[in-house]
Amino acid sequence: MADRLRLLGLRLLVLAAVLGLWVLLVRTGAIDPFFFPRPLDIVTRIFKWFISGEIYQHLWVTLIEVLLAYVIGTILGVVSGLWLGLSPTAARILEPYIKAFNSIPRVILAPIFILWFGLGMLSKVALGVSLVYFIAFFNVYQGIKEASPVIIANARVLGADKRQLLRHVYLPSATTWILSSLRVSIGFAVIGAVVGEYLGATAGVGYLIAHAEGLFDTVGVFAGMLVLGIFVTVLDLAVSIAERRLLKWRPA
Repeated sequence: MADRLRLLGLRLLVLAAVLGLWVLLVRTGAIDPFFFPRPLDIVTRIFKWFISGEIYQHLWVTLIEVLLAYVIGTILGVVSGLWLGLSPTAARILEPYIKAFNSIPRVILAPIFILWFGLGMLSKVALGVSLVYFIAFFNVYQGIKEASPVIIANARVLGADKRQLLRHVYLPSATTWILSSLRVSIGFAVIGAVVGEYLGATAGVGYLIAHAEGLFDTVGVFAGMLVLGIFVTVLDLAVSIAERRLLKWRPA
């Protein structure tokens, strides 16, 4: 407990030092407040957004996009990872194509998804899925490949069929990899949603930042970035708590 309090104190000290230096540089004129507005102005703008209720619609849209991309991408990645992990022939055929598609920068795909699916939620979900999918796929695929051949051989000697091998050998081997990828995937789901909103949308936190940027409203840009940072931190905390509960059986 004492270590946690000490760590929290150090984190707050770093934050206070950065904010203090920021305020000092603005007041002395070392940096232009047009490009780096005062922290108080940013906090005031966020407070106004929440008081007026303007921000809630954007947060809700982004949250739905993130959750849909996260769930769909994870399910598709887990299923295809299991399939290729258990089918060496299919893996040898499709693995080069999967790696080639994974190497494509998603920013390039964002305008294409907008052309295909429009400015609505579907294009942002598609972009998020394209990011989350490969995180889940490669983790599951590697988890299946890491299954102990000794355990597999022993299970077969005892008469285990393919379904029993999947349930009692392969899935437990991949479980840790799957759960470990969930925390990483949430960040990529947020990136997909926000980048899609930034490039073209009618609502969302990314749209809010892009709109402020178009008006040369640096206070709005920084306020949107801060809201987004808090939003991601809360989601990461929720996934972290779920991960700890699901991995209670794993040794420290």
